[in-house]
Amino acid sequence: MEAGFNAAFGDRLNPFYHLGEITFFLFWIVAASGLYLYAFFKTGVSEAYSSVDRLTAQLWLGGVVRSLHRYASDAMVVTMVLHLVRHFCFDRYRGLRWLSWVTGVALIWLVYVSGINGFMLPWDRLAQFVTVAGAELLDWLPIFNGALVRNFIYPASVNDRLFSLLSFMHIGVPLVLLLFMWVHIQRVPKASTNPPRAIMSALLLTLIALALALPVTSHAPADLSVAPEALHLDWFYLAMLPLLYAWSATGVWLVLGPATMLLVLLPWLPPKRGTGEGYRLTLHPGSREIVARTGETILEAGLRAGLPMPYECRNGGCGVCKGTVLNGRIQQGVYQSSALSTAERAQGKTLFCCATPLSDLELEYRPAAGGGDIPVKALDVLVTRMEKLAEDVMLVHLKLPEGNRMDFAAGQYFNVVLDDGARRAFSFATAPGATEEIEIHVRLIAGGRFTTYVFTQMKKGERLRIEGPFGEFELRESGRPIIFVAGATGFAPTKSILEYAFKAGLKRRMYLYWGVRRRTDLYLAELPQRWAREHSNFTFVPVLSEPHPEDRWDGKTGLVHEAILRDFPDLSGFEIYTCGSARMVETARPAFVGQGLHEEACFTDAFHVSGPVGSV
Repeated sequence: MEAGFNAAFGDRLNPFYHLGEITFFLFWIVAASGLYLYAFFKTGVSEAYSSVDRLTAQLWLGGVVRSLHRYASDAMVVTMVLHLVRHFCFDRYRGLRWLSWVTGVALIWLVYVSGINGFMLPWDRLAQFVTVAGAELLDWLPIFNGALVRNFIYPASVNDRLFSLLSFMHIGVPLVLLLFMWVHIQRVPKASTNPPRAIMSALLLTLIALALALPVTSHAPADLSVAPEALHLDWFYLAMLPLLYAWSATGVWLVLGPATMLLVLLPWLPPKRGTGEGYRLTLHPGSREIVARTGETILEAGLRAGLPMPYECRNGGCGVCKGTVLNGRIQQGVYQSSALSTAERAQGKTLFCCATPLSDLELEYRPAAGGGDIPVKALDVLVTRMEKLAEDVMLVHLKLPEGNRMDFAAGQYFNVVLDDGARRAFSFATAPGATEEIEIHVRLIAGGRFTTYVFTQMKKGERLRIEGPFGEFELRESGRPIIFVAGATGFAPTKSILEYAFKAGLKRRMYLYWGVRRRTDLYLAELPQRWAREHSNFTFVPVLSEPHPEDRWDGKTGLVHEAILRDFPDLSGFEIYTCGSARMVETARPAFVGQGLHEEACFTDAFHVSGPVGSV
């Protein structure tokens, strides 16, 4: 079915890839149209029917909005059911997705309660049937024990308070529904709640056309002294109510109860795929190391970790998220053959949106443009300067071609493209637009192909091919004080951000904690020292983890993040930007959060060295 829709609409506009987003959009249509209808609805036994009838017959727009409200509600049921069936078929409801699945089951009940409640408000013959049948169904439950249906034996038993209650429910239940919709998407990284504009426009026009062609009208007024005979049921919402009389209340609940319980328990029922608590994923460029939770796709793990991974449909139909598995085993999952060919599979290619790890993985992908969608460029640059700043750190200046520039955001990185197409990632160590030259800090890694070349063979005047920018390690706007944490050459992107902040006149309080092993590893210590003298809102704190006697060090010692924890007992009002090894980041982040830092105020750029195949 999805392949057919891809052929008809293209993968970007395939509605199967946007069912959740479409459901959100339909909810807003239902909510907006419902508010309009409520403005004309009167809550009273004698006024409910007449107000709805007047709204439909005398106000042309009122009749269209009423029909739009009805058909959008029906469409919401369709998209919710398709969304549930699709995720069940693709086995995307286990592991960390259990919360989304269980709240989805709750959403189905809330939608049905809200919809059935809405059919009671016009107080026509259909509303009479729905209200009485609903009361009989609820009376089966021990909490009511037959008390509800007694209120509908005689016409005099129904009063205005009933309609006040029904109106209150029709507002309150959708509010609870909206809350559950918000919870439903919390474990979906970068979840979208808006479908593409083309889908929104087409769907809205279709519903309006349906409302004009088949307007919704009321039945005759309700009369409790007469049993309704011929009714035009809405089978999307009311299919279970006729079964109440074909079977019994017990029979209906024997379907609803076990079916609901089965849906709730499905994430934990066999067969289960995968074991363990998760797998480590090393992603190039950048040799970033992240952890994929059990049942999580590669794309979900990458987006949750803040990696700039490209994607569109997230459903195996477009191929935008295609990458390469260098080492390890995966479960590919369901995808369209047009997005990933058999030949590509043989070459190790995979779709990150569908593939789930079955072991630790080493992967390669092409990062999406970052920095507010700054376009990625490929340029030939000239090596104009090389300076050894420390025993294992080389400063390299790269001049851009005449008439060309590379826009980037402070804190981003770019790739150096080697002769065989391999890529090595380096952070910009200069502020955006500060110069026509790019500065990078290259740290020598034992066995590193490119870094060894830089230290032993590279000469001034050589040309390199670069592409970028990439990454999302950028300064966010807020009024909170900032703590920068740099480990070794993690100082490079931090330098870029700080120079940009000083140039922009940022007045926020800023601290830089630079952690290294020896005093000689502080390869540009005089620069942050000068910043501290020139800017009253900046403080520089170097930290040595392994000082030697000859260092004559009387400053802070130990792990850099522990120094911050000692200096700041409460981090709740701060933002922290951490850049360094994956081990440092993985250790520091939970420690900061445990000391009050809000998770959304912790930004990281971790790198992991894995030998010659890394970004060195």
